[in-house]
Amino acid sequence: MDDVFQRLVSLLDSHQASYRVILHPAEGQSARVAEIRGTEPGQGAKAMLCSLKGADEVYGLVILSGDQRLDMKKVGAALGGKKAQLVPADLARELTGCVIGAIPPLSFDQRITLIVDPQLPSRYAEIAFNAGRLDASMVLDTQDYLRIARPLVLSVTQEPQAQGVPSDSGPATS
Repeated sequence: MDDVFQRLVSLLDSHQASYRVILHPAEGQSARVAEIRGTEPGQGAKAMLCSLKGADEVYGLVILSGDQRLDMKKVGAALGGKKAQLVPADLARELTGCVIGAIPPLSFDQRITLIVDPQLPSRYAEIAFNAGRLDASMVLDTQDYLRIARPLVLSVTQEPQAQGVPSDSGPATS
């Protein structure tokens, strides 16, 4: 995991990005880590590694605001199929080098398509995320993020729904 953190620092420095590192107690839940960082929950770049149902090795690292929920059908369509699913924790670690909750909104694996929901960059001048470790966060200028990451920007979040209606978004991590 330190390797991912160091790769992030090197990448951001090489692109002269505006960012800061925050070291804190280990935390993987979006709302709690936002409080620790002093940021808004929605500012957290929640990274969810998905695969296309019924297809081998079709992966998407989907980035959305920490206060939003994924629509797995939209993710599936973005990956060229019908529906996506979250990858198992062991596969997420194998592909990203990180535990669930520590995955940053950047990928160092060419097999993974990076997808960002437009609500995140449109709402915040800076995004916050766990930086490959549960005890280290980065707050990064949003425009620098988009310039460096060059993600697909596609709507992949659920429409607001009535309370009590089940969703298909998986655990919240950022």
